[in-house]
Amino acid sequence: MTQFVITVFGEDRPGIISALSGPVTRHDGNWERSQLARLAGRFAGIVEVSVPDERYAALVAELGALEDEGLHVTIEGEDPLAAEEVEGEEFLLELLGNDHHGIVAEISAVLAEHRISIGELHTEVREAPMAGGHLFHARAVLVAPPEETDALREALEGLADELMVDLTLTG
Repeated sequence: MTQFVITVFGEDRPGIISALSGPVTRHDGNWERSQLARLAGRFAGIVEVSVPDERYAALVAELGALEDEGLHVTIEGEDPLAAEEVEGEEFLLELLGNDHHGIVAEISAVLAEHRISIGELHTEVREAPMAGGHLFHARAVLVAPPEETDALREALEGLADELMVDLTLTG
């Protein structure tokens, strides 16, 4: 079996998932996992797929033809999936606070400084009706090397105070 990743981007419309999943099924592939979203009227997604080796080329050709339907599709072969898994302790980070410029950059800089891998990151900005303005919410799955867990907690607690946000780290 060949495993690969499909990324897709285009104007949102009904049938995009069907346009992607149909070829995978027709070529005896398996839709392993995905992250798909509608953002600002656009559709964006990333999908991990496996397919029998002998069907890979035909599937890639069929997925490439989706460009004619206005979907920008890229395919990355086995190399990105063969990357070494980050080992360590898994944490769930939840952050909620007033939205401001640079909040993701500040958080990600602390994570990078402590060699923390981000397995998943979901963010959104929503209205804060009672207070006016906007709230920023982030939820991330992090993987920290064992020797960094205490320093990570301390750094994130300090950052939460500095940013004046509620931050919870569990795991």
